[in-house]
Amino acid sequence: MATMSAFSKGQNNPNEEFPILCETCLGENPYVRMTREPHAKACKICDRPFTVYRWKPGPQARYKKTELCHTCAKLKNVCQTCVLDLQFGLPVQVRDSTLEEYEKMTMPTNEVNREYMIEQHEAGMLHVDTGYGKVDGHAQSSQILNKLSRRTPYYKRNLAHICSFFARGACNRGALCPFRHEMPKEGPLAKQNIKDRYFGQNDPVAEKMLSRHHDQKSAKPLEPPADASISTLWVGGIDATVSEGDLRQAFVAHGELNSVRLVVAKQCAFVTFVRRESAESAAKALYNSLTIKGTPLRLAWGKKAAAGGRGRGGGGRGRGGGVAAPPGIRGGAGGAPPPPPPGIKSASGGLRPISYPSQDPRNMTATFK
Repeated sequence: MATMSAFSKGQNNPNEEFPILCETCLGENPYVRMTREPHAKACKICDRPFTVYRWKPGPQARYKKTELCHTCAKLKNVCQTCVLDLQFGLPVQVRDSTLEEYEKMTMPTNEVNREYMIEQHEAGMLHVDTGYGKVDGHAQSSQILNKLSRRTPYYKRNLAHICSFFARGACNRGALCPFRHEMPKEGPLAKQNIKDRYFGQNDPVAEKMLSRHHDQKSAKPLEPPADASISTLWVGGIDATVSEGDLRQAFVAHGELNSVRLVVAKQCAFVTFVRRESAESAAKALYNSLTIKGTPLRLAWGKKAAAGGRGRGGGGRGRGGGVAAPPGIRGGAGGAPPPPPPGIKSASGGLRPISYPSQDPRNMTATFK
């Protein structure tokens, strides 16, 4: 018979000095005050008492608390409050359906087997290396998870719950009510529970994300434009971590590059190939699958530069070749040339009308013969 751990005997678990939480649940305030109450509630997974932490993530947020014990959260690498993956911020069902078998660990659903596994783990007899949180960044599973994950914390998840009295039309607190005055939304997303999310079974949020990902994979490929002279691809969703060298490394495998122009203000870039066939190969291979440094990027064909302007994939002058006229002067690129200065013959041979006496050379001291 296995030796029971100190925590199972009623002593405090030394690993629970601080909860396992994601950045979203902690909130945007860097100064968070928490209350700590040992053995205050039973874990929603293993039904054992654990240390409960309670805090308020922000001024407009509700009070949150830990729902799982430290051991159950560590075995699945999930947050103790929202039960989402700590590395990608995704539901367990989405993460485990993408990872390989050797990259994940199956948690026993039977109460006896689960209790035995947790006891062995806490007693130090079971050295479990689940691989969660250590997914290879170059693996195909990691690229899919990075594409599905949210890159920034989603603090709207910390908002107050909906006021049930307001939904019945009986709330008389008005602006002083600490709950949200909104009507509840019906649907599968309204029926969620912690156990289904933890074990990755029948999670409506995960099923919605997987369905959307499947629709993107089965979507039509990126159609090339009819103009064969266009060999520029537009890349959107670029952040500060993506450099011009990263873009060259991602696209150079499909053909020789002519130029890579990074527009930081617009968070996009234009990648121009020497040959049209290379651009078509890159668009076919990287559409809906381009990820650089964990950032999923969008891909589209560039547009032909308009005459006298800039297109999506173009830049510089139009085909007219002319120089733009100064502000307030008609003419320039794509139109008639700017007029000559007063008193100077134009291309048509005539003089421009004189508007002021000082502009007439005959009124000056110079003599013309």
